[in-house]
Amino acid sequence: MLQLQTIREQKESIVSALKKRNIDGQALLDKVLELDGKRRAAQTQLDTVLAESNQLSKEIGVLYKTGKAQEANALKERSSALKEESKTLGEDLNAHAEALQQVLYQIPNVPHPSVVAGSSEEDNEVVLSEGKVPQLGSKALPHWELAKKYDIIDFELGVKIAGAGFPVYKGKGARLQRALIAYFLDRNTAAGYTEIQVPHLVNEASGFGTGQLPDKEGQMYHVTADDLYLIPTAEVPVTNLFRDVMLNEADFPIRYTGYTPCFRREAGSYGAHVRGLNRLHQFDKVEIVRVEHPDRSYEALDGMVAHVKEILRELGLPYRILRLCGGDLGFTAALTYDFEVFSTSQDRWLEVSSVSNFETYQANRLKLRFKDKEGKRHLAHTLNGSALALPRVLAGILENCQTENGIKIPEALVPYCGFEMID
Repeated sequence: MLQLQTIREQKESIVSALKKRNIDGQALLDKVLELDGKRRAAQTQLDTVLAESNQLSKEIGVLYKTGKAQEANALKERSSALKEESKTLGEDLNAHAEALQQVLYQIPNVPHPSVVAGSSEEDNEVVLSEGKVPQLGSKALPHWELAKKYDIIDFELGVKIAGAGFPVYKGKGARLQRALIAYFLDRNTAAGYTEIQVPHLVNEASGFGTGQLPDKEGQMYHVTADDLYLIPTAEVPVTNLFRDVMLNEADFPIRYTGYTPCFRREAGSYGAHVRGLNRLHQFDKVEIVRVEHPDRSYEALDGMVAHVKEILRELGLPYRILRLCGGDLGFTAALTYDFEVFSTSQDRWLEVSSVSNFETYQANRLKLRFKDKEGKRHLAHTLNGSALALPRVLAGILENCQTENGIKIPEALVPYCGFEMID
């Protein structure tokens, strides 16, 4: 959430920056300033009334003590009127504050200066492409056919149990899933991230804290009886560990990693591009989350990108890195790099990770602050990334590593899964 002071001081530059997202922010920012003016005016009036009421209470007390009950009773009538007035002003203040908050929730983060304008993923910038795309020949199969051939993933059984988008992993497929999770966690902890296990359901406050609510409410599974949400990513519970927290400057950097299943409704998703593991309602992901000093957050982002890059190199998968344009940038992100693995059999790129810097946007919602050495308070910066999302990594392994004799497991994963081939 953008800071009110920033909007007051930098309104025109924010309007200009939001155009990169194809958003005309003028009306929203004008509404913010209008509601902020009303809120501040109501607060001033309320403070004035409360001050007069407090002064009257003192005078009434003195009058009673000095035997001037008649004068005291006269003042009590004014005091009662002030109490009613303060109640009305308090209700007005809360109404203006709530209306202001709802408008602020509608404004996305301001893109970083390096983000280019664009309307869709077609306008994203390719900043790096590495790895050799294997020549598989005409007999190469897409991963959903390989899964059936080697009996490692059963999509139809998942439909029977829950519906489309809930695959059942079997045998070596299940072991490979477990191997990927352990491998990603080990690589992350070796890089200095502390492993953590978090709840898979969160409350509404957590959803608002990281920006999934109200922006992505329709994409989240809602447990209505308990008013809880199934997490779309570990980013939500891990980052919310720091909601309403005051840190010290010496606490940075803070680095966490965690594995969770992820749940996304993906309403309206259909067609060939979502077949197999390409898009699921439930999938596994290992996440990395950082809380950083504002002066060092972009250095941290570069480090996260380099870390994910090294993991994909070890897996031997052809990949590329994209810097997202304004039109494809997530609601809460200031800058995002997407990693995509090439699917040889499908002849298309599959996203396997997004690494983002949110700057102060989430921290402002979370009230996540730190004290500097002089004791001044500042908002921290939050970052997160997938390291990595399993379904499309698995799809990339199955398709790119297929041979006439079976699927050759990347060397880095062999110690984790205990076999070299799926045959």
